[in-house]
Amino acid sequence: MSVRVSLALAAAAGVALSVLSPDSYQQDAGHHYLAARWAWAHPETFVTVWNRPLFTLLYSFPAQLGYPAAKIFTLAISLATAHQTYRLAEAFRVERAWLVVPLIFLQPSFFMISADTMTEPLFALLFVIALRLHTAGRTVAGMLVASLLVTVRPEGFFLGVLWGAWVIGSTPGVETNAPRRPPASTVALLSTGALLWWLAALLITGDPLYIRRTWPGNWGLDATYGVGPIWIYLARLPEIAGLVLLVPFLAGLGRSLRRREFWTLTSPILVLFVVHTFLRVSGWFGSAGYARYFVCVSPAIAILTLVGWNAIAARLVPARPRFGMALGATTLAVSAIVTVFYASMAGFYGRDARAVADMHAWFREHPRHVARLIWSQAYMNVLFDHDPLTRPPMYADRAGNIKILEQSPAGTLVFWDDDIGQSWFQITADDIERAGYERLLSRSYLLDGWLREGQWLAKWVPRAQRMHLLYKR
Repeated sequence: MSVRVSLALAAAAGVALSVLSPDSYQQDAGHHYLAARWAWAHPETFVTVWNRPLFTLLYSFPAQLGYPAAKIFTLAISLATAHQTYRLAEAFRVERAWLVVPLIFLQPSFFMISADTMTEPLFALLFVIALRLHTAGRTVAGMLVASLLVTVRPEGFFLGVLWGAWVIGSTPGVETNAPRRPPASTVALLSTGALLWWLAALLITGDPLYIRRTWPGNWGLDATYGVGPIWIYLARLPEIAGLVLLVPFLAGLGRSLRRREFWTLTSPILVLFVVHTFLRVSGWFGSAGYARYFVCVSPAIAILTLVGWNAIAARLVPARPRFGMALGATTLAVSAIVTVFYASMAGFYGRDARAVADMHAWFREHPRHVARLIWSQAYMNVLFDHDPLTRPPMYADRAGNIKILEQSPAGTLVFWDDDIGQSWFQITADDIERAGYERLLSRSYLLDGWLREGQWLAKWVPRAQRMHLLYKR
């Protein structure tokens, strides 16, 4: 199979995923989309911390065409990441380089957000491009691209420090023939992205401390999302590398560590593993223990998986070539099945999209003037397409949220659900009704995955959800 065929199959799977899952498995994706869509109306949005400057800038263009277009833009980024990973595997002279395309898309966490509006795929693309430049000896260009990582995700800071160690120090296994650079110029080059971010914030807002002032409130030391065990990411390795592909990944990682090779692949994975484990154990900086964080280094995971795959094949194929080929084909097939099931079953909010769309369709048939929209799920506002900044900030403050509802003007429409509405904002539809709102519609839903798992998996329970539309006259 050629790399082009692999990319074509991945593209078809990504398009199908975007259709079957019109929203995301997490709320972050919808919020990122809304920020990008309305950034030109609120230029300061381009430089806030949580919205990620480079992500918001790039997505602000396809977002003008709507949510599906933004999701397909992510798919294009994911395909470009796979292709660049293939080119990097070629540069490392890894056999069967074309296999990295299925090996990256068959990472369950990667596939699940490969047609979403999360920030990790863009980070992965910049990461692999920077690695290719570094490996080719173009260390200055590599550092400039690597400096942009911090404008996409916080992991960029830690990988920037690691990158500096590669360039300044005598790091074993760093595959480049470029001469080392002095510390001062290295730090300056790796700080370019952060400096551009600060300068853009200054020009747009006039506030030299704007980045500090917009630091997310839940990125502190108060364990907003709780804490997790030290083995949290060991337990999530099947979600990161793949349930079946975990074997060749660990084989490739172990081989690379023993032979002190491919250090530019192994060290980023290990750095993120240590950093995210510490953050999850401590609960600092809003760490929630998600497997998707490792999509940031998915190109490195794919190539190391291929290294392990080749090592296993070298033992099996010469003696039993037919068995080796059958085992390889079975591994890919089973991995594809596992990955599809993971995408279908991993998140509840993707299923909620069907209920949200149904409620939105009802409102279009029974329209009212909407002066303000208050919503509990981002996809609700994605469909209504209202300026998200007209919605007052709401937090886990019951009294404060009820006060916002009471003070909202006539013509305020509240689109609420029984899950996030209660768990995130501490108020129910009954509370909203008591705050002076007329209940237009409430509907209950039983939401299965798009594979209809509830019909044939005995222990699989479809998601029970209830949606509400309330209006203030």
